[in-house]
Amino acid sequence: MGSGKSTVTVNIARRLEASGIPATGITEGVDPHPIRFDWDLPWSAMPPAELAKSCIAKWRAFVDSSLAADRIQAVDGQLFHGNLTSLLLLEANMELIAAYCREVVAVIKPLRPLLIYFHQDDVDSAIRAVSAQRGDKWVNYQTNWKLESPYAKRRGLAGLDGLIALYRQYRTFTDQLFADLDIPKISIENSRQQWALYDDIIDRALTNPNTT
Repeated sequence: MGSGKSTVTVNIARRLEASGIPATGITEGVDPHPIRFDWDLPWSAMPPAELAKSCIAKWRAFVDSSLAADRIQAVDGQLFHGNLTSLLLLEANMELIAAYCREVVAVIKPLRPLLIYFHQDDVDSAIRAVSAQRGDKWVNYQTNWKLESPYAKRRGLAGLDGLIALYRQYRTFTDQLFADLDIPKISIENSRQQWALYDDIIDRALTNPNTT
């Protein structure tokens, strides 16, 4: 959320294309999205297990189409963002969330994936910075959506402070999920926004994914 992942995704695809490697950048704003399972139901009408099952089906379809296309797909925020956020907001237990992530990794392994985990040590400052940059309309959208969820309601989360509290907890979850996943992966603390350095780290990992 405001971490630079969409821009980095597009730039990865551009660099690969410039090197003669067919590639596509798929950002979270793509509509319809080939991976994210979008749903338009009240929170109470979506059981977490059903959401996880529907998401896995979309991942399987994406893998099949990607293998047929024979192109590298750089994908923005679909493992630890998107539907995973919804699972947390629906109060899915950690066992279900962890099992969901493991199944996604198993499904995508034929694509020989590399997981790039952007994070910032100071969650509070990171969210306040992107909120100031994107303005009240964005903040209201985020809070009106996420803080109406079962997870937020049960904990009394409200306003920007509630959103920050939500993402502090979410960060704890994703840190643990990242540590546990058996997949080529790199972790980048990007609060300094040293994008040339991060691009170099990513390019080296893409060249030698088994060393990550």
